[in-house]
Amino acid sequence: MSQSRLPTPHYLIDKSRLLPNLEKMAWLRQASGAKSLLALKCFAAWSVFDFMAQYMDGTTSSSLYEVRLGQEKFPGETHAYSVAWADHEIGEVLGYSDKIIFNTLGQLRRFEDASRGKVRGLRVNPGVSSSSFDLADPARPFSRLGEHDPAAIERALGEIGGISGFMFHNNCENASLERFSAMLDHIEQRFGHLIRRMDWISLGGGISFTLPDYPLAAFAERLKRFAGEHGVQVYLEPGEAAVHDSTTLEVTVLDTLNNGKDLAIVDSSIEAHMLDLLVYRYPGRIQPNTGAHQWMVCGKSCLAGDIFGEFRFERPLQVGDRLSIEDAAAYTMVKKNWFNGVKMPSIAVRELDGSVRLVREFGYADFAAALS
Repeated sequence: MSQSRLPTPHYLIDKSRLLPNLEKMAWLRQASGAKSLLALKCFAAWSVFDFMAQYMDGTTSSSLYEVRLGQEKFPGETHAYSVAWADHEIGEVLGYSDKIIFNTLGQLRRFEDASRGKVRGLRVNPGVSSSSFDLADPARPFSRLGEHDPAAIERALGEIGGISGFMFHNNCENASLERFSAMLDHIEQRFGHLIRRMDWISLGGGISFTLPDYPLAAFAERLKRFAGEHGVQVYLEPGEAAVHDSTTLEVTVLDTLNNGKDLAIVDSSIEAHMLDLLVYRYPGRIQPNTGAHQWMVCGKSCLAGDIFGEFRFERPLQVGDRLSIEDAAAYTMVKKNWFNGVKMPSIAVRELDGSVRLVREFGYADFAAALS
């Protein structure tokens, strides 16, 4: 059951649950030299950026707006990456960023003159990944995400110059150090001669190194060895690893019924407020999920499959009960939308002293302003 008494629905970011992830990133930087940049595509709730910036080194982006948000709201470095930059936005992007990473050699050549004098990098696709979803696999057949041919990259380095780093982003929810290390071995074997010509290398995100049982010391050793052997500054781009288990979606039961199963309808929606549960067919998570009474918790939108999941409770659910849906930070708040006009969850922060403050509330004006 929920512990927050603010009106629902709202996302509740708990700094005491965020802090262990941040402390691990700070320890990793000290032990390995690797810097951590928050991936704004995963989490962009800037009300806690000052807190996170005490432990992280900056941000990385996927668009002009994310670059600008990182530069304006998060102290530290601002890395700019996008699958494709447009002519009309490249000037702003360069103005807001410390480093710009191009997805292809075509984009690098197109903006060679405009970006001259800026720290420049190139995304490289190693052809392997840890993704179990084709939808999210950067190494899927015919992938548009980065350059894959070492010979073509080497020729371009000779022709263009001014490239000082590569970004390899091929991990996805990878909790295995062995799998990470094996893929890094592959990267070194295929691109090592080019990496040694660089000053910095980003190994992207998707590495679950803040999980409680992850072998963090061995991970630090592997990163330090990679950096030392190639003479590069290593960057990581944690998103989910930064905010894992830090945030809940607080909801209230509006109605109950039985249609072969006990059903509870809450004042939220997976399609509107936790979209990845729908896209990847994940079940939601409620703790402690124990008790004799099993209930299906459902969203209030008109989508028939708007279902958070089935959970166990100590007593039957009733109208007015408050529930906390776990893991509502990563790829959740950034994907929220106005489907069905369901009220957008407010955003609240629980401080380290336990106090809760409301930092953003959304209303009809925001709904109406989203379209015209």
